[in-house]
Amino acid sequence: KHVFSLFKQRQGLPFGTASSYLYLEKLCEGSYSTVYKGISRINGQLVALKVISLETEEGMPFTAIREASLLKSLKHANVVLLHDIIQAKDTLTFVFEYMHTDLAQYMVQHPGGLHAHNVMLFMFQLLRGLAYIHQQHILHRDLKPQNLLISCLGELKLADFGLARAKSIPSQTYSSEVVTLWYRPPDVLLGATDYSSDLDIWAAGCILVEMLQGQPMFPAAAGTLEQLGKIWAVLGVPSEDTWPGISKLPNYKPGILSLSSGGIYFSCFSRLGRVPGAEDLASKMLKAFPRARVSAQDTLLHSFFRALPSRLSQLHDAQSLFAVPGVRLEPEICDLFAPYQKGHRQASSSKFW
Repeated sequence: KHVFSLFKQRQGLPFGTASSYLYLEKLCEGSYSTVYKGISRINGQLVALKVISLETEEGMPFTAIREASLLKSLKHANVVLLHDIIQAKDTLTFVFEYMHTDLAQYMVQHPGGLHAHNVMLFMFQLLRGLAYIHQQHILHRDLKPQNLLISCLGELKLADFGLARAKSIPSQTYSSEVVTLWYRPPDVLLGATDYSSDLDIWAAGCILVEMLQGQPMFPAAAGTLEQLGKIWAVLGVPSEDTWPGISKLPNYKPGILSLSSGGIYFSCFSRLGRVPGAEDLASKMLKAFPRARVSAQDTLLHSFFRALPSRLSQLHDAQSLFAVPGVRLEPEICDLFAPYQKGHRQASSSKFW
């Protein structure tokens, strides 16, 4: 409380300057950027500061320009909020709302598969965010648990739009080197570059299964061919009859469809069958033929979400699911921190991960 009192809202402190933020601790570091936890001296709120190093000989990274331009136009409860941009000689800093964890960390802390109710809440928010950006003609192109941020309440938000692209012209082609391998759809693995929102739907379907099962759906270790083999093993081997045009894709080779006999479909994912509607929703999202995949907007009406309050479908874009009375996360069955927290948790306090 004392720290926060030192940084209450101060009149006259401007946006766009480094002195308006206090850096607290380093959260993570990547090849081109470092993320810090901080406090805004403008309003006293916790923030995440993504500091991008600018290579003087190359200028500003294009992905940073893309991320900034897209996020400035996106205002939704399930898309991370960009508060501010600070430009200096050698760095570009994005100031985001602070989120307490991401879905990857949450699943590590709660192994063995998440509570079905919590999967519904996380999945509804993921698809709600996707429906919004797809309506804005934007593809995320890098959906994975690490890029889905979670607040202490359980609010889930799409983040890291560095690979995102606006899709304005239907015939526009994109790079096939998108989406982390485990969440990359078979059409992109085969070199397709004319993908649309179906790219994000495949990744979201993989994440749905992973949340319920407690392990990645297609965890290939040896590259594209192994990844395709794992997909065919579950969905069955496609043909020109089931996937018109597959033989014309750039990376298609005559022997590529004999990687697996295939055909077990979702029977190997036991928890899917125990949660009403889960297997049907996954099967609609994880179609090998991209044009057969369901849209994000349509998934929100799926029976998998029947147990959630009907009011959730009537919220405005800026409203959180947790604004609806009674909407809350359930305690996870397996919590690695439970022994430590036992006897130390206040009855009314939020759980921070």
